[in-house]
Amino acid sequence: MQLYTFWRSNAAFRVRVALALKKLAAKEIEVDLLSGEQFNSGYASVSAGNAVPTLVHDGHFMFQSLAIIEYLDDIQPTPRLVPSDAADRAYARGLALVATADAHPLVVPRVREYLSKHLGVDADAVKSWCSHWANEGLATYERLLTRRAPAPFALGEEPTIADICIAGQIVTADLYKQDVSSFPLVAALGKRCFDLPEFAAAHPFQHPDYREV
Repeated sequence: MQLYTFWRSNAAFRVRVALALKKLAAKEIEVDLLSGEQFNSGYASVSAGNAVPTLVHDGHFMFQSLAIIEYLDDIQPTPRLVPSDAADRAYARGLALVATADAHPLVVPRVREYLSKHLGVDADAVKSWCSHWANEGLATYERLLTRRAPAPFALGEEPTIADICIAGQIVTADLYKQDVSSFPLVAALGKRCFDLPEFAAAHPFQHPDYREV
């Protein structure tokens, strides 16, 4: 397996956690999104969307973090990250999509670049924009977790795709120096996740390429 990734990418974080939980090894190939490497011709032939992550396995190129995680569940069924029960599966996917479909797409590099280069938004305002949407994602998760309190993870005793994505929303908050203490259920769930080495090692702050941006 090869994983095209970037230390700061939230989507790549999700896949790194899933691989670690399943104890699957993948050779990581860094694509520097901040310098524009995703638009180089070499990587454009790998990713039509000029994004990470891309997982290459047995000659197949897989993209979009949730699709990759479901693929990993298919080829390595344990531990199960997408529940087999229909209602639990819908709930887990719904929780995952709060981050992957609602909050995270608003803070990715291409959005930040469009705000600054095409709309003339200054750097401080771009950071404020990102902080706002990071906070909105946390607030949504807190409301959802209030309806079905984690025990200890979102769907029971073991982390699933839902916990991976909630942890990813906390990563976004960390990158923008957001205080998550005002979201106690999210914060407690995040602590249980990041107490696990598979989550902790995948955090951007632990990556050897980490730098203040």
